[in-house]
Amino acid sequence: MTARQVLVVDDEIGIRELLRDILQDEGYQVRLAENAAEARNWRQQARPDLVLLDIWMPDCDGISLLKEWGNAGLLTMPVVMMSGHGTIDTAVEATRIGAFDFLEKPIALQKLLKTVNAALKHGEQLPRSDINLFNLGKSAVITELRQRLEQVALLNSALLIIGAKGSGVELCARFLHQPGTPWSVVTETERLAIAPLELLEHATDGVVFVPEVADLSKTEQKGLLLLIAKAEKYDAKVICGTARALPQLVQEGSFDGSLLQALSVTTVSVPALEDHREDIPDLARSMVTLMVETGETAYREFDIAALNGLRNADWPGNLAQLDSVIRNLVQTSLGEKITLADVNRVLGQFAQFHQVSQPVSETPGQTVSLAFNLDLPLREARDEFERLYFEHHIAKAGSNMSKVAENVQLERTHLYRKLKQLGVKTK
Repeated sequence: MTARQVLVVDDEIGIRELLRDILQDEGYQVRLAENAAEARNWRQQARPDLVLLDIWMPDCDGISLLKEWGNAGLLTMPVVMMSGHGTIDTAVEATRIGAFDFLEKPIALQKLLKTVNAALKHGEQLPRSDINLFNLGKSAVITELRQRLEQVALLNSALLIIGAKGSGVELCARFLHQPGTPWSVVTETERLAIAPLELLEHATDGVVFVPEVADLSKTEQKGLLLLIAKAEKYDAKVICGTARALPQLVQEGSFDGSLLQALSVTTVSVPALEDHREDIPDLARSMVTLMVETGETAYREFDIAALNGLRNADWPGNLAQLDSVIRNLVQTSLGEKITLADVNRVLGQFAQFHQVSQPVSETPGQTVSLAFNLDLPLREARDEFERLYFEHHIAKAGSNMSKVAENVQLERTHLYRKLKQLGVKTK
């Protein structure tokens, strides 16, 4: 069995080495950091099983570092604070932020070992980190986004989150979810039509999240409207996402105007990745750190030119596209560091839009090149392909839907339902 790893962070060399010797004698692997900068570096490269963190350090105090890890979603290991002149208020503040315990120096041997053992057992129950709203960055637009969400967090009314695909709509919804309460994602949308109140019963005091309201049928929209009307009775929050222009869908008759009115009471827009490019270097590092923590890969560092290349690239697929590129870079780059050449290689291999030639008429050999995004998740890529496919056949048949149904070999009712779901116009 691999020995547990303990990170000791203290600016006094004597204390660092004493703790190292004691813990090594107990069979632990020990890493040492003399300041917050070194501790950050170790945490970025791996998830220790436990951190012993001094409060008073010259570059950055331990409380500030604890907050930093918590805000970045990296406080997934137990942290025991240490201080030679701590106060009750300091201990309470550290515990409130997320510290497991507090040790006063000089630390008695039995007290140290008992606390370390208890903290390690507690750490086994902690969830591993994941990308969250704090990982999105520190830019002005992301800071404003967090502030708006915090402002509406106490409301039990419905909330509509508007954002392009892959921009982080679900991250925003999860930001509003209180730990320990139900979290229900409506993936089987027919449940909205069949038993909407049953969804609320299962989400009492929690959140019901509908990823894309524009994909709902008219019956499912009616069910969602009922769910919103009854949500307060169950102390549940109904959060809906969309990447579509809902007012336009109302005008076209495919979206319920009353539902749009109910959703429009509280809305929040998620910025596209291109609107906060300055956050991309930190996002890239966070994504690598999370891959390391989940055991997917060893830590890989980016050089400055590589991070600048990522920041200056186009990201129409937003966070989802960036995540795919980062994973590719980590897994396929050969050097000690990921370089600009690696970034250009991956972006070149998977250029965002690939050309797909399709016939546009029954004239043999006549084709047209259509832009198709192969960097999308499978479900979204399939929907995009199907839109192109049906638009092609509608144009080819001159909007003769009987001919379209015959050519694509679908029953007309099924065809119309599919076109409505995809948002494809028949004329």
